[in-house]
Amino acid sequence: MTLIPTELSTSRITDAVRDPNREIAASSRVLDLSVGTVVCIPCFRRPQHLRLTLESLAGQRTPRSFAVVMVENDASRRESAPVAAEYLDAGKLQGICLVEKRQGNCQAINAAFETAQMLFPLATRFLMIDDDEIASPDWLELMVRTAEATGADVVGGPVLPLFDDDSKPWLARHPAFCPAYDYSGAVPLIYGCGNCLITRSVFDRLGTPAFDLRFNFLGGGDCDFFVRCRNAGMTFHWTAEAVITETVPHGRTSLVWIAKRGLRIGAINYRVQFKAAKTAAARTRVFTAMLGRLLLSLVRAARLSFTTKAVVAMHPVMVAFGSALAAFGIEQRPYEASKIVS
Repeated sequence: MTLIPTELSTSRITDAVRDPNREIAASSRVLDLSVGTVVCIPCFRRPQHLRLTLESLAGQRTPRSFAVVMVENDASRRESAPVAAEYLDAGKLQGICLVEKRQGNCQAINAAFETAQMLFPLATRFLMIDDDEIASPDWLELMVRTAEATGADVVGGPVLPLFDDDSKPWLARHPAFCPAYDYSGAVPLIYGCGNCLITRSVFDRLGTPAFDLRFNFLGGGDCDFFVRCRNAGMTFHWTAEAVITETVPHGRTSLVWIAKRGLRIGAINYRVQFKAAKTAAARTRVFTAMLGRLLLSLVRAARLSFTTKAVVAMHPVMVAFGSALAAFGIEQRPYEASKIVS
């Protein structure tokens, strides 16, 4: 264990955060530079919920020492920084909180992972949780054990919705909220970084920035990242028991929001596929396949309408239509600060 007290850690932190667009907002009194695991948390205008997130991390049942790297992505209001400082100053968690002045989803995530690697040189496992999520007590231990036991490059786990509006429990089965897998084991791909573990070797192989800034305001930088991991021959494992819950406010259970979510998923899918297509012929195939899925989605929606609610049945159409809009350059920018409601 290599412990560095505050007065010495300041220079160490300064060395790790060299980007002029990033600055340190808070740090713990002591840093253990020998930790093998770091949890990264991008933060934006959810200070009340961030406290719940950090409390869940402080209560992890694990013998392992770990650190946290929080990234405040609202350089003007900085509402998350005081909450981060509260937990770091009290010694409930060790690590740092930095401000990433460039706004956007991918900017914040890149800042977290890059700083974690620089500040903790012996760390080989980097987890991520969002500031609207709560980790189950054994989450970190289960994720790290899985990585150790399987040798997987990437480990994923379920993010289960916790609805503020308890009148729509059936929404948990909607594709916008339902986890990709319901079993533990090797999987071909994971799609989101809200509950993931990524080994250092993955970042070494893919280079920087890890999350493509072309997805900065649309979202989907994580999907693109994991597709690139798969294409590079990396392996994935799913740990169904390593549960994270996501608090879903009323606004995200409205029909309008769910429809927009389907459109955005479609746009992300198209952008990821189009980016991976390296030739004109491959890009033509992506476009043609998009048109085919648009027609098939109508058939699929009609079939689903007999067995499920209309909002679920229409999801394939929304996804396919979102891909079509993206093909013509029309897409949402939900991670732009002006579009985010606190």
